[in-house]
Amino acid sequence: MVKAADRAKNPARSSVWLEKRAARSGGGPAGLDRDRIVATAMRMLDEEGLAKLSMRKLAAELNVTAMSLYWYVDTKDDIIEFAMDRAYGEFDLAAVDAAADWRDRIHVLALEYRRMLVGHPWMSPSTGQYLNIGPNAIAVGQKIHEAIRETGLPLERQPSAMAAVFQFVYGYGTIEAQFDRRAAEAGMSQDEFYVDSIKAFRDDPAFVDQAKGMKEILDERVSHGSVSVIWDRDFAYALDVLVAGIESMVSRETGT
Repeated sequence: MVKAADRAKNPARSSVWLEKRAARSGGGPAGLDRDRIVATAMRMLDEEGLAKLSMRKLAAELNVTAMSLYWYVDTKDDIIEFAMDRAYGEFDLAAVDAAADWRDRIHVLALEYRRMLVGHPWMSPSTGQYLNIGPNAIAVGQKIHEAIRETGLPLERQPSAMAAVFQFVYGYGTIEAQFDRRAAEAGMSQDEFYVDSIKAFRDDPAFVDQAKGMKEILDERVSHGSVSVIWDRDFAYALDVLVAGIESMVSRETGT
């Protein structure tokens, strides 16, 4: 069994995908397997977040003893890594392959990435904590590399273009997911929460002068009446800006 303390000694090489797990003798608990454990953990993570996931609570949800889980995983980190890769498995890679060119492929991949981050808010804080080298994550990464390579940018510029697009998506999807969660925790829809928070800000005398320069943009955003419309509109345009930027840089680099 791999212990959390052992992983802490060498975090750069610690991953469930790199460790060789010794086979357990005998048979595991009836009706339990790794897929069921991971699916249940994902549902709990979606509902409660990373902080509230524990082996004890997961075992109770599965109606088994906590020790039963250790037939299939060594630590809670194992479960999170498996869950992360399962989330990457939700990407519609067939839609990526069906896209007409690199521009469309980047759009599809960005939309899929945003959808994953919003649907699974725990993915954002998990991303930097684990190596994220499961088969589904690698498959998505390959599609991203292929799309960026097809832009025509020189090899040394491709990582920068990739970062511009997908770190933007990471940030956007993270904020969107957290906003949705905060609204839900307040017992409000996103629209109600947004309008109420903007109103509180604009009605506070202490902020009247500071907000003068923001009046037009605040009026424009509130006028839509739907936060989902704003999320989608701003994301689409920002992504278009980034793709246009890549096109411009390709022209600059190649002189065409």
